[in-house]
Amino acid sequence: MDELAIILVRGLSTGAIFSLIAMSFNVVYSSSGVLNFAQGNMLVLGGLAAHLLLDSTSVGSWFAMLPVAAIAIGAVMTVQGYVTLLPMRFQQHSESWLISTMAVSVIIGATMLLLQGPIAREVPSVFPSFRVFGTRTPAPYALAAGLAVVWYVALRWFLRRTLTGLAISALSQDIDAARTAGLPVRRLQLLAFTISGLIIGSAGFVAAPVLTITGESGVKYVLNGFIASVVGGMGSNTGALFGGALLGVLTMMTTYHVGGEFQNLLALLLLVGVLMIRPEGIFGRSSARRV
Repeated sequence: MDELAIILVRGLSTGAIFSLIAMSFNVVYSSSGVLNFAQGNMLVLGGLAAHLLLDSTSVGSWFAMLPVAAIAIGAVMTVQGYVTLLPMRFQQHSESWLISTMAVSVIIGATMLLLQGPIAREVPSVFPSFRVFGTRTPAPYALAAGLAVVWYVALRWFLRRTLTGLAISALSQDIDAARTAGLPVRRLQLLAFTISGLIIGSAGFVAAPVLTITGESGVKYVLNGFIASVVGGMGSNTGALFGGALLGVLTMMTTYHVGGEFQNLLALLLLVGVLMIRPEGIFGRSSARRV
């Protein structure tokens, strides 16, 4: 029973971080069709912001610096979005985003390596750990789980209840039709990048004490976030929550019974298995376009 509790609690908590990365993926993908492979290092930047901004273990300081870190990463993502979308002004179906997003990821990782070296930065938790089913759990895991729910509810409300959110949702249906209808497509896509940055920046800040804050760790996080998004269904935030939780529990089970070095193998096997059975993901929908 203790073993099952450890796997479920730690797995769901780790999966919440994957879900946050997946939701930040979805916001950009739904508005522009871009898969931002810099998301992993953006998460690490959020953790680095916590390391730089938190000079004490004050709870008040933590709450004050959280929006600062989120807005900072949101601003960085907005600039990245502008650079990424610039070539697509001339060719809508250009695949230039693949190179530009990976280039940003490499630049962030290399810059962190030059400035801080290979040593991981540590961020102390301002909140004490707690017990769930007798299992001691670091507070950042619970905070990440709560943040995932908050962002899920906020995105659901924004995309369904506001005019701007509905306009962004319309881009996922047909960008050409949205442009013909007079929607400011590029402005909405930049806003989507900004929202994605707010999500990933807040996630990195909140989960900083349990993240590996180095220039090389972004690859691991972007891989798991991407797998969670694809397994749940690209563009579906409900799928992001489910896919992250499923991946988190399975990787934790693998770590507990086999070893942490097999985590990535299991994650890739899960991805391949889901794509073979349901290519659009568990909560994804098959789409057809009449021509």
